[in-house]
Amino acid sequence: MSSFNLKVNGNKVSVTADDDTPLLWVLRDELNLVGTKYGCGIGQCGACTVHVDGVAMRSCSIPASRLTDSDITTIEGLASDKLSPVQEAWKELDVPQCGYCQAGQIMTATSFLKQNPSPDNEEIRSAMHGNLCRCASYNRIEKAVALAAKKMS
Repeated sequence: MSSFNLKVNGNKVSVTADDDTPLLWVLRDELNLVGTKYGCGIGQCGACTVHVDGVAMRSCSIPASRLTDSDITTIEGLASDKLSPVQEAWKELDVPQCGYCQAGQIMTATSFLKQNPSPDNEEIRSAMHGNLCRCASYNRIEKAVALAAKKMS
């Protein structure tokens, strides 16, 4: 076990974990930030997506100890006093069914829209392709990403 510092949602925090402990488990078990979900454990489903220096990354595949100089944002830190445009679009279109994957979907969409603020439907579909949804809410997810892009412009 080692102690190291992370910057999570704008706050510097000290954690103690094994050097190879994935960020997902540090967030959930050490920092009680449980909005980031465990899905597959191999970085393929997207449920554990967070932003590392503004880029969407799978937290189940990154050792937390390697992120001491990074800015980590979870779903809890995405918005401060009001919902982000992506969260607003999700709410407006009533996207979630079970909701399990939605934090990862929102984090992926937010990072994507920062890189491509005016995407077409094919670009949205391609960007969101790596995030799995057990309920198959893909059409509503794509519509919400398009709506969020309009809200952000």
